[in-house]
Amino acid sequence: MMLKNPIGIFDSGYGGLTILKEIVHTLPEYDYLYLGDSARAPYGTQSFEKVYEYTLQAVNWFFSQGCSLVILACNTASAKALRNIQQKDLPILHAEKRVLGVIRPTSEVIGNYTTSKHVAVLGTTGTVQSNSYLIEIEKFFPNVVVSQEACPEWVSLVEENKMDTQEADYFVKQHIESVLGKDNNIDTLLLACTHYPLLIDKIKQHTPEGISIISQGNIVAESLKNYLERHPNVAEKCSRGQSRKFYTTGDSHDFNSHASLFFGDKIAAEKLELASS
Repeated sequence: MMLKNPIGIFDSGYGGLTILKEIVHTLPEYDYLYLGDSARAPYGTQSFEKVYEYTLQAVNWFFSQGCSLVILACNTASAKALRNIQQKDLPILHAEKRVLGVIRPTSEVIGNYTTSKHVAVLGTTGTVQSNSYLIEIEKFFPNVVVSQEACPEWVSLVEENKMDTQEADYFVKQHIESVLGKDNNIDTLLLACTHYPLLIDKIKQHTPEGISIISQGNIVAESLKNYLERHPNVAEKCSRGQSRKFYTTGDSHDFNSHASLFFGDKIAAEKLELASS
């Protein structure tokens, strides 16, 4: 009998819950195991080496729990760790398992949202410095011009529940004006960080009319649905009991108090000590 286990969802903290929320909405029948590495967040300012190290530890933990499929619901982990894990680690240690990210699914469709073919990517410092979106979008839409803007303060605004403050107005306006000033033809803003959708009201307030604002949750959820349909051998290893279990490497009470803001529902996460791989 084939063992079936949950789909693993990993993030550096809370943000991946915005992705999980959309995945659960699109694929409610599956079981999900969520891990937020809150104790070592944020990842956006960490080195490539550290993000890879931390992400690999998490992926190996998911595998130890029986997961055959893990989604890195974190742009920074997808940018700094996914390629190494897919190309270096999985073929040797876990050839039968799969790890997917959020950058490729978004890059595969972002060109469909823009009329002018000029797009702005708003992300963490780590995501922007990796140039992952420039590289991936070029593969699928070589005619799309991409501008990037690092918005490191936006994560703190969300996690400190300052979305409706003058401080939020200042930093959102600053970065929107900065990226639009790089290219007058931009008609699409991609929120390439899972925290940023919680600032959507402020972002809309400071974005000129006629410019589309794209979040990733629904895109990633639809991409996962299509992936499982195209890979029934992977889908059949994923259990379907509609359960959700949550873990954090940080303080569970603190995590739970923030989580409903991202997930849209109360959760009860358990604390996990993430061992080195």
